[in-house]
Amino acid sequence: MAEFDAIVIGSGFGGAVSAARLAEQGLKVLVLERGRRWQPEDYPREPGDAWLWDSGRPHKLNGWVDIDAFGDMSVARGAGVGGGSLIYASVSIVPPPERFDEGWPEAISHEGLLPYYERVGRMLNVQPLPQNQLTRRYHLMKEAAGRLGYGARFRPVELAVTFDPEWSYEQQDCFSDSRSRSWVNAQGQTQGTCTHCANCDAGCQVRAKNTLDLNYIPLAEQHGAEVRPLHLVRNIAPVNGGYEVLYDRLDSGTPVRGSVTARKVILAAGSLGSTEILLRARDQYKTLPLLSRRLGHGWSANGDFVTPSFHRREISASQGPTISAAIDLLDGVHGGAPLFIEDGGFPDLLGNYLEEVLKRWHRPNSPWGWILQALALRVRSRDPLDKVMLWFGQAVDAGDGQVRLRRPWYAPWRRNLALKWDIRRSEQVMDAMADLHAKLARATDGVPFTPPTWTLFKDLITPHPLGGCNMGDNAESGVVDHKGEVFGYPGLHVLDGAIIPRPLGLNPSRTIAALAERAVEVMGRA
Repeated sequence: MAEFDAIVIGSGFGGAVSAARLAEQGLKVLVLERGRRWQPEDYPREPGDAWLWDSGRPHKLNGWVDIDAFGDMSVARGAGVGGGSLIYASVSIVPPPERFDEGWPEAISHEGLLPYYERVGRMLNVQPLPQNQLTRRYHLMKEAAGRLGYGARFRPVELAVTFDPEWSYEQQDCFSDSRSRSWVNAQGQTQGTCTHCANCDAGCQVRAKNTLDLNYIPLAEQHGAEVRPLHLVRNIAPVNGGYEVLYDRLDSGTPVRGSVTARKVILAAGSLGSTEILLRARDQYKTLPLLSRRLGHGWSANGDFVTPSFHRREISASQGPTISAAIDLLDGVHGGAPLFIEDGGFPDLLGNYLEEVLKRWHRPNSPWGWILQALALRVRSRDPLDKVMLWFGQAVDAGDGQVRLRRPWYAPWRRNLALKWDIRRSEQVMDAMADLHAKLARATDGVPFTPPTWTLFKDLITPHPLGGCNMGDNAESGVVDHKGEVFGYPGLHVLDGAIIPRPLGLNPSRTIAALAERAVEVMGRA
């Protein structure tokens, strides 16, 4: 007899949603998450903190972000309860209908997904940046769009962030945590409001960012779901009409092997994570030999690109939400290249570090206390990137990458995750992105600096990997069907960015969550 009705592997935008909705249906649910359960006081701030995840030694280094380098392409992933929501820029976008015109299973449409997009928006309390809190970056980008003739395509984006309408840059000590107003969300979690500290990607210490560990995960737990952090899944095997999930427990000095069974398994470990688990199950452990030969194919970097520019005016990249606005050119009006341009911010890592040091030194009854407090506020109000603009963007790249297992020449007994990525079919759209970034910078009297990693080496990095377990109408065209169920293995599902069958060209988190909302609802009807 299976120990659980459903095991969810991963707790990002696919996993957290799946766990919550399955638990609401009355199922006994277990969530296995490879990363830690982070609290604000644990967020990495100092050089010696747990910044990085090391896939070679996860029991030793299981930090905030996992960066995998695959030659010309690198991938950044979150690690922790809440998955990618911990490190993403809070952008929650509904794609235009045209993104669903081709490449999707017949059962999936933009119109059909709209109720699920709306449901996700309500759960994450999405809203645009208030008009009285617009950043210098916002205004600069609006100006640049207008000067290039794209003013009508400029718009604010919805953010999974809670703002205090009374907050403003004119307030004294406006960036101080004390300016955050406490509130209790619908899941009973205490949060705060945004103070524009720019720590969206480094951990929002006031909990204004509506990460999944503050909504979907608590909802799942309120309905009986169990969440086990620091459990790294190694393999999945059919057993007794269900599945056995084999894992390493990482909360000790050495990995401890374990396993658990369920009638249903939801893989939600992300584009790379879910694809790797299935590849190992098919090709290394031979437990899922019937998996589609399309497994690993159709991988996309979603056209991510960033260009810094330097200006004489104040931009304040380290103040405000990381992203607040976009120029939508996905219809290819800029030279035929589908592009989505966003303003970019960056955490003040040095300021965060100095604040932590000052907090440790501070003693409330000490005569030096008021001096240290004043220094801490001064650290936050300064901006080392006050003349820097970061032009972000996504594009519809070729989506022709392949995730696979490869034996390294120096250790042929191993099978390492590898990515076959050829820039040639995507180079034109990425050059168009770099060109537009440069034009936007120059239109606002800035000096663009296209990264030499691109101009010289054609290297890229993405925080939005998609594909690898693509949706399709059959095993010849995909790995999973419209509800994420793996062809040939009833009860085994993939619900994360791995199933998106084509690049979206914009931030994918809301689409991943909407697909999971829909899939679990369809499962419940069966």
